Amino acid sequence: MQNPDIYTVSRLNSEVRLTLELQFQQLWLVGEVSNFVAAASGHWYFSLKDQAAQVKVAMFKQANRYATVRPQNGQQVLIRARISVYEPRGEYQLLAEFIEPAGAGLLKQQFEQLKAKLAAEGLFAPERKQPLPANPRRVGVITSPTGAAVRDIITVLARRAPGIELIIYPCQVQGETAAAQLRNMLSTAIRRNEVDVLIIGRGGGSIEDLWCFNDEALARAVAECPIPIVSAVGHEIDFALTDFVADVRAATPSAAAELVSPDQSQYLVALTQLQQRLSRAMRRQLAQQQPRLMQLQQRLQQLHPQRRLEQQQQRLDELQLRLQRRMQQHLQTARRQHSYLQQSLQHLSPAKAIKQQQLQLQQLAKRLQQAQQQQLKYSSQQLARLSAQLHTVSPLATLARGYSISFDSQQQALTSSAHLKVGDAISTRLARGSFSAVVTQVVKD
Repeated sequence: MQNPDIYTVSRLNSEVRLTLELQFQQLWLVGEVSNFVAAASGHWYFSLKDQAAQVKVAMFKQANRYATVRPQNGQQVLIRARISVYEPRGEYQLLAEFIEPAGAGLLKQQFEQLKAKLAAEGLFAPERKQPLPANPRRVGVITSPTGAAVRDIITVLARRAPGIELIIYPCQVQGETAAAQLRNMLSTAIRRNEVDVLIIGRGGGSIEDLWCFNDEALARAVAECPIPIVSAVGHEIDFALTDFVADVRAATPSAAAELVSPDQSQYLVALTQLQQRLSRAMRRQLAQQQPRLMQLQQRLQQLHPQRRLEQQQQRLDELQLRLQRRMQQHLQTARRQHSYLQQSLQHLSPAKAIKQQQLQLQQLAKRLQQAQQQQLKYSSQQLARLSAQLHTVSPLATLARGYSISFDSQQQALTSSAHLKVGDAISTRLARGSFSAVVTQVVKD
């Protein structure tokens, strides 16, 4: 009898673990959390149970640090896990890689199933996606007219490309009727054909809030849209089916606005480059046309009336110079004649004799003046002497001694009272001053 293959407990647990891990590489599981323990190492340990059974779950630190929820006892959760065996105790367990509340988890499953279906049909294929226009004139936005997304898009477009016209196709982006309204607005935009590119999306939210963008009919309509379309649903970590079927996926509505709008700084760079190219082309053209221009200028100089005018001007200058020289010659000749005649006139002119007579006259006048002065001096001396003699016999000297002279009305000196009568006016001269009086009595000698 052949010796049997005897297993050790460790070998058995190891092979069971390998078998289970190969058979069940990954699975989704929903259940209620119980016996939750957060170890000091950062690992989580809990049980997942339903009404009839339970299974142990371990979620190591490197996986649970990305979890959006911390499990609580009694909470319904959905996990993605691998089957394994904890060999020291021979217990099989689940190694959780992802965990979320059960409601969101079911939606996630539906999302993954629909995503796989559309991908299999080729709706995500890169070759069917359209490129975005480089310089759109109008941008359409399918979103809520009052949400944060439209405000972000308006702000970005106003900053980057204020010349782009924005058209809003308003609709609900959350709730039971949101998917139908989104499809209706997309159909309206296609029918009007008034925009160069479309943005469809909204701001962040839970998976339930964003679920309308996972509508299968909407996803197919986006995939068939003849207008290039950008999907911008939620935040950067959020994904919707429209993100995969659209021509371009943007992490946020603001990012979508940046994708569809050229940056003005790029325009400035391009304009600068074009300006430089134009300048170079102009310089080349000028260099090529320069010889031709010089030839034409030479011909123009030969035929231009300016040349004849210049020659006539030069001829006029020559004639003017000749005239000036001829006039100067005549003037010099006339000056010489005038000088000769002036010299001849000086020889024959009585001016010299007149000048001599004038000198003699001046000498005689000087002598006459001296004689007059001497005669005047002599006469003055004689007058002074005679005045002194006269003063000695003058009646004024007599008056100075206390006498006076009276005159009648005819200014005749009175020498006798016989010539006066009562009432006559007389004047009397004293040595100093005079006075008038009326005769009141006449006494005859």
